[in-house]
Amino acid sequence: MRWIISIALLLLLTGCADLGYYWHNANGHLTVMNKRVDIDDMLADDELDAGLRERLQLVQEIRRFSVERLDLPANDSYLSYVELDRPYVVQNIFAAPEFSTRLYQWCYPVIGCASYRGYYDEARMLAYSDDLKSQGLEVYIGTVSAYSTLGWFDDPLLSSFINWPDYRLAGLLFHELTHQKVYIDDDTTFNESLASAVQQVGTELWLQSRQQNDQLDQLMRWSRYRDEVIALISSTRGQLAEIYASDDENADKRERKSRAFTQARDAHSGIAAKHGITGGYTRWFAGELNNAKIGSVAAYNSLMPAFINMIRAYGLDFAPFYEYVEDLGKLEKAARESCLQAWSRNSGFAGTGCPDVKTTVATVF
Repeated sequence: MRWIISIALLLLLTGCADLGYYWHNANGHLTVMNKRVDIDDMLADDELDAGLRERLQLVQEIRRFSVERLDLPANDSYLSYVELDRPYVVQNIFAAPEFSTRLYQWCYPVIGCASYRGYYDEARMLAYSDDLKSQGLEVYIGTVSAYSTLGWFDDPLLSSFINWPDYRLAGLLFHELTHQKVYIDDDTTFNESLASAVQQVGTELWLQSRQQNDQLDQLMRWSRYRDEVIALISSTRGQLAEIYASDDENADKRERKSRAFTQARDAHSGIAAKHGITGGYTRWFAGELNNAKIGSVAAYNSLMPAFINMIRAYGLDFAPFYEYVEDLGKLEKAARESCLQAWSRNSGFAGTGCPDVKTTVATVF
């Protein structure tokens, strides 16, 4: 019944303009939901594959930890499983102008605006991608292994990520459950940076609780690599902004832009070699680089240090941390961003517009 009501509301709110898109997404999501199998029922089957049984039992442990230690929702998400027919569940489109890394925004009923547009159907997605390109926009298409319905539905485990290494599996669940805990309308950067911060700190705590020092070492090595890559992408974005703001002719801007992307690829190769990473962002940099691709990474990570600093300032106590984040999310966007920049720098709150914090937290600065 909740599903039927949700679809009816969407159709009423959107009118005819995007009716086909929303119907395609509703149908795609419903198809996934209809394939769910209860994990307890699967574990009761003596013929269940031993490897899958181990992964499902691990997820049950991760869910307990997410509730008891990270104060994430104690709901029915990730208590069922879906076997997909492809290595991802949806694909997301990002778009940006030729001379800007500012991402195009799409606005949706209920959830507000976001800097991406998801598709279950590849043919429909490619047709829309061609339409965006015909408007002079640069497009990046990224595959998505999991997504959150923000608590509207009981999100299932998917075959697209069930066999990831332990620390990546736990991190993904912590990330998606954070979206169910706190979600601010019309602020992709806030939401994704918050979820990435809980993912990072939560995974560290989970591995420590299991004394998995080898995976903890892998996570920390990956984190150092990721931080350097994100800094590289951020630096490249700043370099591009200077190019686009210059008085150069467009042809010269395109040449300088191309050189910036080549330099970024070379720099990434050095970072990956330094940390002994053979996967990571290697394929990402090997593919075509454009403004939409650069912008998509910045949107997911730029405020992550601010939220990590908050978590640690609250002594890894997640309940009051979420309360503070909720208060932060109620601010006007300009005040919210000012506060987050202060947290990123670990500087004082004077004049930043930050909500009131506990004295024990304020003394950290």
